[in-house]
Amino acid sequence: MTFELGNRVIRKAAGIIVKDRKLLLFKGGGKDTFVAPGGKPEGNETITEALARELKEEVGIVIDGNDLEEFGTFSAEAATKPGYVVKMETFIVKSWQGEIKACEEGSEILWINSQIPKDIKVGSIFAHEVTPRLKERNLID
Repeated sequence: MTFELGNRVIRKAAGIIVKDRKLLLFKGGGKDTFVAPGGKPEGNETITEALARELKEEVGIVIDGNDLEEFGTFSAEAATKPGYVVKMETFIVKSWQGEIKACEEGSEILWINSQIPKDIKVGSIFAHEVTPRLKERNLID
């Protein structure tokens, strides 16, 4: 699907964390969809600085730029903002410090393989783009 990337683009970063051949997904409090931890840059942050901040806030881990490997940039219609497109820059997180846990009130984490449970709602970029590519690269079961 092709998207017109004009002024209605929401730029986000996402961290792909794989452990024991499973992908980490995160769901913020009050939301119904699981995605990888990450978010939008604030102020003058670079995309990787935003990702480092979000990983600490959402799942309690610390990374630096050397811990990241570019995975790909994907676009999809924004689920919660009609007329907007999400441009998601994804990075494999090769290493981190700290224990992964849901840090925000009401948030959840989930570890999945390529067979996403039918009762779990996963963001379209991760369901249709990232997870299949991780399976193809033999990084998840």
